[in-house]
Parts: sequence; structure tokens; C-alpha cells
Amino acid sequence: MQDKQCLLKIRSLYSSFSKIEKKIADYIFLHEIEIIYMSITEFSENCEVSETSIVRFCRKINLKGYQEFKLVLARECVNPQENLHEKIHGDDNIEEIINKITVANIEAIKNTSKILSTAAMEKAINAILAADRIDIYGVGASAFTAGDAKYKFMRIGIKCESFSDPHLQNMSAVNLDSKSVAIGISFSGSTKDTVDSLALAKKAGAFTIAITNYEKSPITKYANAILLTSAEETPLRSGALTSKIAQLQVLDIFYTAVAIKRGDLAFDMLNKTAEAVLPKLY
Repeated sequence: MQDKQCLLKIRSLYSSFSKIEKKIADYIFLHEIEIIYMSITEFSENCEVSETSIVRFCRKINLKGYQEFKLVLARECVNPQENLHEKIHGDDNIEEIINKITVANIEAIKNTSKILSTAAMEKAINAILAADRIDIYGVGASAFTAGDAKYKFMRIGIKCESFSDPHLQNMSAVNLDSKSVAIGISFSGSTKDTVDSLALAKKAGAFTIAITNYEKSPITKYANAILLTSAEETPLRSGALTSKIAQLQVLDIFYTAVAIKRGDLAFDMLNKTAEAVLPKLY
């Protein structure tokens, strides 16, 4: 861990803070570790201040915003090994590392299955089945999940596209309508490009689905259906396999349920797509 320069800076500026800024600072002093795992929406609700006030506070201490603030806190307040993996310690041997990571990944799958809303999943499935067009948005590590979603749905004959470029995401979103579905994938629920694209899709009339780890996060404000994952990740460990496994768990359930609903059509397309790529294998 580094010296807690960020917290020291907050203390040094405390007397110059406004009433709201002091409220934010007081909350940080009491919950410095918990904040690392909070979305800005959760922090806002727990601290009883607006998200805008939090962003302004971060800028007042010379940070770009809330995500950078969490990154700095993670550097200063969490052991370096925990930023590689929350369960790992510096003196762990290979066998312990194997066991701890395996247990953490299994926990992510189990906890995701527990938190996943069947009602939200049903809404999402019905929307997919009724849609003429499906566009999927994800950037960074979530772009790979978006690409996997496209691959899976194409295998069962559903026309869809995935976008990781923010400009293409926005252009896609404004071209959607009431017969379209937009899926935004963001572990934090605060990825600006994905949130903005889903907001545009909703404004255009599309049915919107968010796959995220945080029910109270910016992306869920624009989602007709929220499919939650449950994995723990520090900002320095962004894109970790544990969060990816949780996303893929949701996606696999989603895809399988849609395939079963499509019945023979899905099974016929599985055979056709399998035959189509067969010549590509030795």
C-alpha cells in the first residue's frame, strides 16, 4: 500500500469545503475501503448527496472524476496483491493461488445465479424473441462479452450486431426503433460510452437491457430489464476473469432460454451454422 496521500489531501482541504463537500469527506473517512466497490449511484444514495456533487468533489481534489478517485483509493488502501485478486496474499504458494481463484470464480457463478431476477430475464427473453434488430454494446473487457453474445445469438438464427467503438455505438443507437433491442454490458454500470449509447437507444424507442454488477448505477436508469451479475473487483483489477465469468453466466442462461423458446428454428440453425464452419476445421 502507498501512503494515503489522497486522504491526507482531503483532510488538508477539509476546512475549505462546503457543507456538502464535508459530508462527502466524512463518509469517505468512515468507508474508504467500501467505496472502492461502490458505483457512483450507491455512493450518492449512501452519502445522501447528488452524483454531480461527488464528481465536483473529486475534481476539487484534482482528480478527473469518481472512477479515478476509486482507482487512487485502491492504490492507497488495498494491499497490492489484492489488486491482482482480492483473495490472494503475497505469501500464498501456487496451490493456494489455484484454490483461491477457483473458489472465487465458483462463488461468482453461484452468487450471480442467486441474484439474477427471473422476471427481468423473462422480459429480456420476450423482447429478443419479438425484435427485428438487436444491437449489443460493450467497451474494454465487456466488448469481448458483447462479441460472445453476438456469436451465440447468430448460432441460433438471430440477427444481431455488437459494437465496441463508441461512435458506432451511438450511430447504431439512434437508428433503433420500437422493434429493436439494445443490450448494454458494463460491469461497473458507469462506463460512459455504454451508458450514453443505451440512453440513446431508449430515447429512440428500443427495448433496453443492461448486464451489470450494480443495480444502482448510471446504466440501470436507461434499462427496461436489468440482468445482474455478482462478482467483486477493485478498480485496478478491472476486466478480471471473475467478473467476466459472471457476465458469461448471465449470457449463457439468456442465450439458452431464448434458444429453447425458439424451438426447432433454433435447433435447425445450430445445425446449419455448425455445418457452415465445418470446412474451417482440420
